[in-house]
Amino acid sequence: MPYIALSSQKYIATWLLISALMVFLMVIIGGITRLTGSGLSMVEWRPLLGFLPPMSDLEWNRVFDLYKLSPEYIYKNHGIELHEFKKIFFWEYFHRLWGRLIGFVFIIPLIIFLFFKQIPKQTLNKVLLILLLGSLQGFIGWWMVKSGLVNDPSVSQYRLTVHLSNALLILFLLVWAYLDTKEGHSAIKFNFSFLVFLILSTTIVAGAFVAGMDAGLMYNEYPLMGGNLIPENYGEYKFLDPFENPASAQFHHRHLALLTIITVLIYSFKSYSSNKDLKSKRIAIFLSCVVCFQFLLGIITLINMVPVHLGALHQTGAVILFICFTISMHRNNMNVKTN
Repeated sequence: MPYIALSSQKYIATWLLISALMVFLMVIIGGITRLTGSGLSMVEWRPLLGFLPPMSDLEWNRVFDLYKLSPEYIYKNHGIELHEFKKIFFWEYFHRLWGRLIGFVFIIPLIIFLFFKQIPKQTLNKVLLILLLGSLQGFIGWWMVKSGLVNDPSVSQYRLTVHLSNALLILFLLVWAYLDTKEGHSAIKFNFSFLVFLILSTTIVAGAFVAGMDAGLMYNEYPLMGGNLIPENYGEYKFLDPFENPASAQFHHRHLALLTIITVLIYSFKSYSSNKDLKSKRIAIFLSCVVCFQFLLGIITLINMVPVHLGALHQTGAVILFICFTISMHRNNMNVKTN
């Protein structure tokens, strides 16, 4: 690796950290946008001029008239007034605006760092992959929205899951690249920690299917589902059942969450026991607390039929858990020994 000035490393680490925090907030904003039913309020996709909100009554009426032609207005929100439309428009507009800001914050420093050849090769590979995935994310988002601009005004659960999964992959790469720059390079190893990470990630993806089918609005009890351990119509869609049947989607998310809390607690105990440094032990304790809180919060959110504030908090908890585990896994996989 060519010599990289410590000052440059500091700037690169700060840039990656800010980008990661912005993507974290983006996922939360996206969750609120979905929970408030705001995702289909903007029926236009204007990549270049879309950062400007309606600036006059004339423009607001034009945008509202376009929305009135959409299936969501016709079948779900027929008769809403302009002031009500502005409320749902805000979250979708803010979601798209924040995405543009992330692009600006990420790309401008990247150009400068590339010009002065300041990014180490190992980090550069991740950064270029982030750039590719980030560029695709906007198209994936519109592809997702388009699925709801049809006769059935609801976003495809498949496209929603792809959108969230890509965002989490970007976040993972940003956090890992930041830690590589800040604490030292760490290789991704296919060990027990990676297995637990896959279980955690699968649980979050399963949660996206629950959200996409509004499966959290049924069987609002725990641990039973309609008085049974397994819902009555489980397996109704055969091979597509996990992805098309709301009851099955919730069933899988419940049990994956149970598997997640067990495996994360085992991992945390192993991490706490095998590491001598205080920081690793604190991370293990914090990780245990977060996974327990997230599990209990999921049950509370379900029992209360997913109100916006609890739904948003549950999604936030999932992303925090995802980040915490990434940090712990990076530290435990580092090639250098910690004392």
